[in-house]
Amino acid sequence: MTGSGGGDDGVASSAPKRRRRPEPTPLQRALGLLTRREHSRLELARKLQQRGVERAQADAAIGKLTEAGWQDDGRFAESLLRTRASGGYGPAYIRAELATHGLGSEIIAAVMGGFEGDWVENARDLLQRRHPQALAGDRDARRKAADFLLRRGFGMEHVRAAMEAEQG
Repeated sequence: MTGSGGGDDGVASSAPKRRRRPEPTPLQRALGLLTRREHSRLELARKLQQRGVERAQADAAIGKLTEAGWQDDGRFAESLLRTRASGGYGPAYIRAELATHGLGSEIIAAVMGGFEGDWVENARDLLQRRHPQALAGDRDARRKAADFLLRRGFGMEHVRAAMEAEQG
């Protein structure tokens, strides 16, 4: 053995040194999440904490992003409403899901009130796709279809109107 006494003298020094990426800041982590999709404040805070960010740091980062317009609970609520409504969910289901994201009742009411779609039309489309046999007048199929629509968050008024429109 020659040199400085280590057994790996030439090997370790000839390999390129890998630079470690610096740990992302809470602000960078939050921005990374928001560039993928909209998040509510509560959801963003929860995800940052899961990634090891302390609550105070997460709140500060989210506050900065809110001020800069990157995070907006109203915009998140509108996005979720559009996605769920186009996916065949009714207003009760969507309202409940919005509440689980920590959104206030005023934001939920404003977003739901501003919905430009037609819940009966959405229910009718869902019936045509998922339960076409119910539209033929089969009583058992109509009951199953009604149960399905109710589980999806449509109100009884939407279910009746969607089925009546198909009968006429």
